[in-house]
Amino acid sequence: MIARTVCKLLLVASLGLGAHAAAVTGVTDDRVVLGQSAALSGPAEALGREMRLGAKLYFDQINAAGGVHGRRIELRSLDDGYEPDRAAANTRLLIEREQVFALFGYVGTPTSKAALPVFTEAKVPFVAPFTGAELLRQPFNRLIFNLRASYYDETAKIVDSFVSLGMRKVAVFYQNDAYGQAGLTGVERAMKAKGMNLVATGTVERNTTEVAAAVASIHAAQPDIVVMISAYKSCAAFIKAMRAAGSFASFYNVSFVGSRQLADELGPQGVGVGISQVMPFPWNETLPVVREYRKLLAVIDGDPSFTSLEGFIVAKIMVEGLQRAGRDLDRNRLMTALESLREFDTGGFIVDFGPRDHSGSGFVELTIIGRNGRFLH
Repeated sequence: MIARTVCKLLLVASLGLGAHAAAVTGVTDDRVVLGQSAALSGPAEALGREMRLGAKLYFDQINAAGGVHGRRIELRSLDDGYEPDRAAANTRLLIEREQVFALFGYVGTPTSKAALPVFTEAKVPFVAPFTGAELLRQPFNRLIFNLRASYYDETAKIVDSFVSLGMRKVAVFYQNDAYGQAGLTGVERAMKAKGMNLVATGTVERNTTEVAAAVASIHAAQPDIVVMISAYKSCAAFIKAMRAAGSFASFYNVSFVGSRQLADELGPQGVGVGISQVMPFPWNETLPVVREYRKLLAVIDGDPSFTSLEGFIVAKIMVEGLQRAGRDLDRNRLMTALESLREFDTGGFIVDFGPRDHSGSGFVELTIIGRNGRFLH
């Protein structure tokens, strides 16, 4: 009788432990599932594809070595075409149908904004989106971990640069959505701090290249410099149209633009166009993280880019978080582990999170497109 009672208790205990393990969504004994919504088609598709490529380079290497605590990392990516409604729908699918453990590497401000209420309600971590928007930083949301510097950081760096060169007539060309507004606000803040105002603005609709109205309003103001807050196709169309109209303005873009794709779209007209960057220079092999990235990229005969390097670095951060969270993994342990990354060196690029600070880096440097589409820094 006593023996039967003990067996029953042991059985109940084992079932309870099994139920507890199964309750961790997206985690099994041999796998952890991450979800991503990104532009994998449409005018901004290169951004999503390169972000995913860089992350997969690192995840595949980790998986080949046995994974993290015996678990392989599976990245499930859905295409949103850089459209907010599709991103929100994808986020619900990833959480409810795909049962992912965490969301990772989303691409874009308007798409991340659309996902925000969905993942917040579901209490799913949202790690390293490809955006510098303030709406993912303030108010503080413990679920969100931003690796890259903010658009405020980038635009302040750009403004400081051209003011030091004596350029004071400044215009902004921006995408007519949350991304463009975030960049515009950043420029206005930086200008106000120096007692300056914009001379003109112009907008373009997301996923279009209809820039004629923006060219007319901005060219009429004869700016010294135009700060651009959009994606590569619309920015290239605007620069070409401005130069065709006889403008002598200089052009500066923030990092989201897609640097390599902008250089390709512009061809010879790209020489001298500036872009702020929030990741290390992908051709600087003095940095260990760049050497590691380039070695894996060479295996697939890939071309270096700032975007795929960012995907690679954010994958390193995710793996380190999973490693520190331990075998007994859950979402709270992951967030606590990421918060423990104080002055963490990824290989020449430092990431610093904390319990009330989920902005991992403030690094910004300026680059210029040189001849033959090469970048100078």
